[in-house]
Amino acid sequence: MSHLRHYLQRCLFISIVAIIAIQLSILPVLATAVYEVPTVSAGVPTWIVDKADVLSLSTQGKVKGTLAQLAKQTGKEVRFVTIHRLDYGDTIQTFTDKLFKKWFATAEQQANQTLIVLDNVTNTVGMQTGSDVKSTLTDPIATSIITETMQAPLRDGNKYNQSFSDAADRLVAVISGQVDPGPPVIKSAPEVGRTYLKAEETAANRDSFVIIVVGLLIAATIIPMATWWWYQNQS
Repeated sequence: MSHLRHYLQRCLFISIVAIIAIQLSILPVLATAVYEVPTVSAGVPTWIVDKADVLSLSTQGKVKGTLAQLAKQTGKEVRFVTIHRLDYGDTIQTFTDKLFKKWFATAEQQANQTLIVLDNVTNTVGMQTGSDVKSTLTDPIATSIITETMQAPLRDGNKYNQSFSDAADRLVAVISGQVDPGPPVIKSAPEVGRTYLKAEETAANRDSFVIIVVGLLIAATIIPMATWWWYQNQS
């Protein structure tokens, strides 16, 4: 009986250690914190930080060239960031605001900056602009860019490359003083034979996976404990 008790105690200890280790390994995958995004400063030619790895090299090259030309001609700098899952308590806008202040600490540094952040789990987009940008990139246009120009391709099969390319083209036109080309024209069509998962479906699947893993870990802990308790009462 003592050997069995020792075995069950060892199983309980191993289960607890396994739970802690797996939870620690899962948590960093589930969310992106502001401090994990590489630091960028005003004047530094870093136009895209693709943490979610959703943009092709050709799209990145095209967008980088467009934004570099804008900075050269106007002094206004636009940067795109993608992340994989928001941290608990964050919205895409609070994350964008915190990253904007982290990258550009003073009002002078913020003045000519525009930052757009996308979370590829929820496909939500946040934007923050500096004071000198707002005269051309007004709040209604900024809202239209993140809710219409960027969202239309995302709703049409998670087309991230088109979303960012279209947004960059419209931002450059507006910020450089050209006529706003406006949002894309949406043609409604019945959804037939969809083979991709929508963002909310992807998020639900990942959440279900986490719940299953946690449930299995809890079971792996409770069963040895219950067995040990039962044998304790039998002795």
